This record gives sequence, C-alpha cells and structure tokens, in this order.
Amino acid sequence: MFDIGMPELLLILVVALVVLGPKRLPELARAIGKGLAEFKKSAEELKKNFNLGEDLKEVQKDLNDMVDPSHYLDTPEFGPPSDNQGEKAETKISSEPPSSLAPKAPDA
Repeated sequence: MFDIGMPELLLILVVALVVLGPKRLPELARAIGKGLAEFKKSAEELKKNFNLGEDLKEVQKDLNDMVDPSHYLDTPEFGPPSDNQGEKAETKISSEPPSSLAPKAPDA
C-alpha cells in the first residue's frame, strides 16, 4: 500500500516505542485500528450508496419507458409508411380478387 518494507516498519515501531513509551503504544495502536476500521466501513457504505444511485437511475429510466411508450413506435414496423409501402397497399386494395376465390357462376 505505502511500499513500506520490514526494515522501515521496524524502525517506525522502535521510534514510536521510544517516543510514546510502552504504556501508550498499545492504546495508540488500538485507536489507529479503530480509525482504520471506521474509515473502511465508511468507504464501503459510500460505494454501496453510489451503486444504489445507479440502480435507481436504471429503474427510473425503465419506469419512464413504461409511461411513455412512444419510443417503441419509432421502429420500422410501426413507423409511417414509406412511398413504396403506400403504393403496395393501394395496389392490393384496387386489385381484383384472385379467380380461385371468385364466386362461381350459377348453372342455368
């Protein structure tokens, strides 16, 4: 994390032991441990809240899509007919029915 090797760590511990004394060193170590644990807990909570915010944005987008379905109508199946599609529809309407479906003439 800080690239502190074993010799550097031992030097820091010896200096802390000399400066603080053997009675206060365990108290200080305990306080540092509690502070680091609290910091880690806060960092995890912040990360969880950030991820929750992203999930809420996703759910809100889905709800907006359900309320306003007009974006689904922009697909080629539901869009306005192009010129070719309109001509095809007109030719289908104006054409005669096929002979196989035409009623047979009554026999006299």
